[in-house]
Amino acid sequence: MAMEPKPTVLVVEDEKDIRELVRFHLEQEGYLVREADSGEAATAQLQSGAPDLVLLDIMLPGTDGLMLCRRLRAQAATAAVPIIMLTAKAAEVDRVLGLEMGADDYVTKPFSPRELVARVKAVMRRARPNDTGVSLETYERGRLRVDFDSYEVFLGGQRLTLSLLEFELLKFFVRNPYKAYDRLQLLDLVWGQEVHVEPRTVDVHVRRLRKQIERNDAVPELILTVRGVGYKFNPDALGQ
Repeated sequence: MAMEPKPTVLVVEDEKDIRELVRFHLEQEGYLVREADSGEAATAQLQSGAPDLVLLDIMLPGTDGLMLCRRLRAQAATAAVPIIMLTAKAAEVDRVLGLEMGADDYVTKPFSPRELVARVKAVMRRARPNDTGVSLETYERGRLRVDFDSYEVFLGGQRLTLSLLEFELLKFFVRNPYKAYDRLQLLDLVWGQEVHVEPRTVDVHVRRLRKQIERNDAVPELILTVRGVGYKFNPDALGQ
């Protein structure tokens, strides 16, 4: 019986001690670890194949983590690879910037190795929810088609490039139309209770998702803001 390949994590961090600490704890949990000490070294690593997840430090020499995150999201081969940002900056603006660039989660230094591994596992579970499943579940209405197994989204026949969390958020909305959910509910139901991020994270990802699927993201028709509550999905705007 063939063994399942180990998931691969690319650790992009310029501090050697932190890379070694992260490598040790991830390898203890069965992950294969690749390392890069700069944005340029990470780019070279990615030419040999995309990992299953990237741990990306924001403060890198040369190409910083935010710019590298943006590049990864812009390239088809890495657009859907989960990214966790590592940052020594505790300011909310830095965390929001990372999420705006397409990161799926963030961990602030100094971090507990146990917490970091838990975050990696949580994000990986979202990325690989049904490795052994054979179902071909899709959502299709009007101009929107969502394939839950291949993680593909088509709008008007054009394939969209969504991050993992953007896809998960869209999947939740299309499966739960019309009902309004507040930010804390969405964090629990989409991100998972084991992930601890701020409610504003939801706003960032809703804004990014609207840019992808709305005709005019400044006047949304699909993902509606419910004042004083949160958000709801309106499939009627897709037509039949």
